Formats: sequence, C-alpha cells, structure tokens
Amino acid sequence: MALIGAQIVDVRPGYCAIAIKPRPEISQQHGYVHAGIVSAIVDSAGGYAGFTLFPEDSSVLTVEFKLNLLAPAAGERLLAEGHVVKAGRTLVITRGEVHAETGDQRTLVALMQQTLIVMHGKADS
Repeated sequence: MALIGAQIVDVRPGYCAIAIKPRPEISQQHGYVHAGIVSAIVDSAGGYAGFTLFPEDSSVLTVEFKLNLLAPAAGERLLAEGHVVKAGRTLVITRGEVHAETGDQRTLVALMQQTLIVMHGKADS
C-alpha cells in the first residue's frame, strides 16, 4: 500500500476505509486510476475489515473477490470501504465500495464481494 500511496483512514470492528489520491503514476492511458489500483485498495479494505474480527493468533488471506467497475475512477481522492457481511470460523464474507470524491460530490466507481480465509495459528508478522 505504501508503494501506491494508499492510507488507512478509518478502522473499527468489521469496517476499514482506505484512501488514495489519484496521480499519473497509478493511472491508465485515459488518466483514470487504473483498475488494478482500485481493486488493490478495496481488496485491502475488505481484508482489514475482516481481520478486525479474527482471533489474535491468526492471519488473513483473500480466497476470491469479484469486482464490478461502474464508472471511471477520477476525482480528488478515492475512498475504498470494506464491511463484513458474515464472519464465520473459517471463512469471512465482505463487501466493498470505492467512491471517487471531488469536493462534497461522491461517485460510486466500484463494488466488490470478497471471501477471506482465517489462517488459524498463523499470526501476522
């Protein structure tokens, strides 16, 4: 996340928000933030949201996610939010949204559904 300039702006049980400021280095040929960057920040937001509910001696790993790109990712800031939908003992389901923000205007640019696995007995390093 440091390489692309993403920062956690909020984290609480079952929720995480990650923001990034668009810039040429993370943009595609039309100047929009690249879909790979959009997917990276929402995957991380969902992962951290789930991880907040995991046992202490465990780690998180994404099993799969589905991303729908709804609009070009352009604005002053992108905000990815991850929310836990269902927390099980082994699998956790999250949903995520990415909004492009300019002033007080927000545009939904992506939706995600994600499955995480709880890596029991494997603490994060």
